[in-house]
Amino acid sequence: MGMIANLLRVSQNKLEEYLKDSSLLENDMYNEDSDDKNLQLADIDKSWDGIIFLLTGEGFQDNDNALMRVLFSRQLIDEEQDMGVGPAHYLTPNEVKEIHSQISTVTVKDLKEKYNPTKMEELEVYPNIWKRDNDYGFEYLSRYFLDVQRIYAEASQNNEAIITFLN
Repeated sequence: MGMIANLLRVSQNKLEEYLKDSSLLENDMYNEDSDDKNLQLADIDKSWDGIIFLLTGEGFQDNDNALMRVLFSRQLIDEEQDMGVGPAHYLTPNEVKEIHSQISTVTVKDLKEKYNPTKMEELEVYPNIWKRDNDYGFEYLSRYFLDVQRIYAEASQNNEAIITFLN
Protein backbone atom coordinates (compact mmCIF):
# COMPACT_ATOMS: atom_id res chain seq x y z
CA MET A 1 0.00 0.00 0.00
CA GLY A 2 1.08 3.58 -0.28
CA MET A 3 -0.04 7.07 -1.14
CA ILE A 4 -1.96 6.90 -4.40
CA ALA A 5 -2.85 10.11 -6.29
CA ASN A 6 -6.27 10.47 -7.87
CA LEU A 7 -7.56 12.93 -10.45
CA LEU A 8 -11.29 13.44 -10.76
CA ARG A 9 -12.83 15.34 -13.67
CA VAL A 10 -16.07 17.09 -12.74
CA SER A 11 -18.37 19.77 -14.10
CA GLN A 12 -18.27 23.27 -12.66
CA ASN A 13 -21.69 22.58 -11.10
CA LYS A 14 -20.44 19.40 -9.42
CA LEU A 15 -17.39 21.26 -8.12
CA GLU A 16 -19.67 23.91 -6.63
CA GLU A 17 -21.75 21.18 -4.95
CA TYR A 18 -18.61 19.69 -3.40
CA LEU A 19 -17.42 23.12 -2.23
CA LYS A 20 -20.78 23.71 -0.52
CA ASP A 21 -20.91 20.24 1.04
CA SER A 22 -17.63 18.29 1.02
CA SER A 23 -19.36 15.17 2.35
CA LEU A 24 -20.81 14.74 -1.16
CA LEU A 25 -17.30 14.25 -2.54
CA GLU A 26 -16.43 11.71 0.11
CA ASN A 27 -19.73 9.91 -0.51
CA ASP A 28 -19.13 9.80 -4.27
CA MET A 29 -15.60 8.47 -3.81
CA TYR A 30 -16.08 5.91 -1.06
CA ASN A 31 -19.75 4.90 -0.88
CA GLU A 32 -20.72 1.99 -3.10
CA ASP A 33 -24.31 3.24 -3.05
CA SER A 34 -23.31 6.64 -4.46
CA ASP A 35 -25.73 8.20 -6.93
CA ASP A 36 -22.91 9.11 -9.31
CA LYS A 37 -21.66 5.91 -10.99
CA ASN A 38 -20.14 7.75 -13.97
CA LEU A 39 -17.26 9.44 -12.19
CA GLN A 40 -14.31 10.37 -14.37
CA LEU A 41 -11.75 9.16 -11.83
CA ALA A 42 -8.20 8.11 -12.61
CA ASP A 43 -5.41 7.06 -10.31
CA ILE A 44 -1.78 7.68 -11.12
CA ASP A 45 -0.50 5.29 -8.48
CA LYS A 46 2.50 6.51 -6.50
CA SER A 47 3.95 8.58 -9.36
CA TRP A 48 2.73 11.97 -8.08
CA ASP A 49 5.93 13.15 -6.36
CA GLY A 50 8.09 11.95 -9.24
CA ILE A 51 5.89 13.79 -11.74
CA ILE A 52 6.18 16.94 -9.64
CA PHE A 53 9.96 16.50 -9.67
CA LEU A 54 10.07 16.09 -13.46
CA LEU A 55 8.01 19.25 -13.91
CA THR A 56 9.70 21.43 -11.30
CA GLY A 57 13.11 19.95 -10.42
CA GLU A 58 11.99 19.65 -6.80
CA GLY A 59 10.00 17.19 -4.74
CA PHE A 60 6.60 17.86 -3.24
CA GLN A 61 7.94 19.21 0.06
CA ASP A 62 8.39 23.00 0.22
CA ASN A 63 7.81 23.36 -3.51
CA ASP A 64 6.23 26.65 -4.58
CA ASN A 65 6.66 26.19 -8.34
CA ALA A 66 3.47 27.01 -10.26
CA LEU A 67 3.48 23.58 -11.91
CA MET A 68 2.87 21.99 -8.50
CA ARG A 69 -0.73 22.95 -9.23
CA VAL A 70 -0.96 20.09 -11.73
CA LEU A 71 -1.55 17.79 -8.76
CA PHE A 72 -1.69 20.05 -5.70
CA SER A 73 -3.39 23.38 -6.35
CA ARG A 74 -3.50 24.33 -2.66
CA GLN A 75 -7.13 25.30 -3.24
CA LEU A 76 -8.88 22.88 -0.91
CA ILE A 77 -12.40 21.53 -1.11
CA ASP A 78 -12.47 21.38 2.70
CA GLU A 79 -9.29 21.72 4.71
CA GLU A 80 -10.85 19.66 7.53
CA GLN A 81 -11.72 16.74 5.27
CA ASP A 82 -9.37 13.78 5.00
CA MET A 83 -9.71 11.91 1.71
CA GLY A 84 -7.22 9.30 2.88
CA VAL A 85 -4.05 11.35 3.09
CA GLY A 86 -5.25 14.90 3.60
CA PRO A 87 -7.81 17.09 1.87
CA ALA A 88 -8.75 17.26 -1.80
CA HIS A 89 -7.41 20.05 -4.02
CA TYR A 90 -9.25 21.53 -6.98
CA LEU A 91 -8.81 23.60 -10.13
CA THR A 92 -11.65 25.41 -11.89
CA PRO A 93 -12.25 24.77 -15.60
CA ASN A 94 -10.33 27.94 -16.52
CA GLU A 95 -7.41 26.94 -14.31
CA VAL A 96 -7.46 23.46 -15.89
CA LYS A 97 -7.16 25.06 -19.32
CA GLU A 98 -4.23 27.16 -18.12
CA ILE A 99 -2.38 24.14 -16.69
CA HIS A 100 -3.23 22.10 -19.79
CA SER A 101 -1.59 24.73 -21.99
CA GLN A 102 1.55 24.52 -19.84
CA ILE A 103 1.88 20.73 -19.81
CA SER A 104 0.51 19.86 -23.25
CA THR A 105 3.81 20.59 -24.97
CA VAL A 106 5.96 18.59 -22.54
CA THR A 107 7.35 15.51 -24.30
CA VAL A 108 8.73 12.26 -22.96
CA LYS A 109 12.12 13.47 -24.23
CA ASP A 110 11.74 16.62 -22.08
CA LEU A 111 10.96 14.45 -19.08
CA LYS A 112 13.94 12.20 -19.74
CA GLU A 113 16.25 15.22 -19.70
CA LYS A 114 14.92 16.19 -16.27
CA TYR A 115 15.00 12.69 -14.81
CA ASN A 116 17.74 12.60 -12.18
CA PRO A 117 17.52 9.52 -9.95
CA THR A 118 20.44 10.63 -7.78
CA LYS A 119 18.84 13.97 -6.94
CA MET A 120 15.47 12.28 -6.52
CA GLU A 121 17.00 9.91 -3.97
CA GLU A 122 18.66 12.83 -2.17
CA LEU A 123 15.34 14.68 -2.01
CA GLU A 124 13.54 11.47 -0.99
CA VAL A 125 11.06 11.83 -3.83
CA TYR A 126 8.23 9.40 -3.17
CA PRO A 127 8.08 6.41 -3.67
CA ASN A 128 11.88 6.24 -3.42
CA ILE A 129 12.45 3.69 -6.20
CA TRP A 130 14.85 5.71 -8.31
CA LYS A 131 18.17 3.94 -7.80
CA ARG A 132 16.75 0.46 -7.94
CA ASP A 133 16.36 0.50 -11.70
CA ASN A 134 16.70 3.76 -13.62
CA ASP A 135 14.80 2.55 -16.67
CA TYR A 136 11.91 1.25 -14.61
CA GLY A 137 11.60 4.49 -12.62
CA PHE A 138 11.55 6.69 -15.69
CA GLU A 139 9.15 4.46 -17.62
CA TYR A 140 6.84 4.40 -14.60
CA LEU A 141 6.79 8.20 -14.33
CA SER A 142 6.50 8.90 -18.04
CA ARG A 143 3.56 6.50 -18.43
CA TYR A 144 1.63 8.22 -15.65
CA PHE A 145 2.61 11.69 -16.84
CA LEU A 146 1.07 10.87 -20.21
CA ASP A 147 -2.09 9.90 -18.34
CA VAL A 148 -2.06 13.26 -16.54
CA GLN A 149 -1.66 15.05 -19.88
CA ARG A 150 -4.59 13.11 -21.33
CA ILE A 151 -6.79 13.84 -18.30
CA TYR A 152 -6.03 17.56 -18.55
CA ALA A 153 -6.67 17.54 -22.30
CA GLU A 154 -10.05 15.85 -21.86
CA ALA A 155 -11.04 18.12 -18.95
CA SER A 156 -9.95 21.19 -20.89
CA GLN A 157 -11.90 20.12 -23.96
CA ASN A 158 -15.01 19.39 -21.85
CA ASN A 159 -14.71 22.56 -19.74
CA GLU A 160 -14.34 20.50 -16.56
CA ALA A 161 -12.74 21.12 -13.20
CA ILE A 162 -10.18 18.70 -11.75
CA ILE A 163 -10.09 17.51 -8.15
CA THR A 164 -6.98 15.77 -6.88
CA PHE A 165 -6.36 13.86 -3.67
CA LEU A 166 -4.13 11.23 -2.12
CA ASN A 167 -5.42 8.08 -0.50
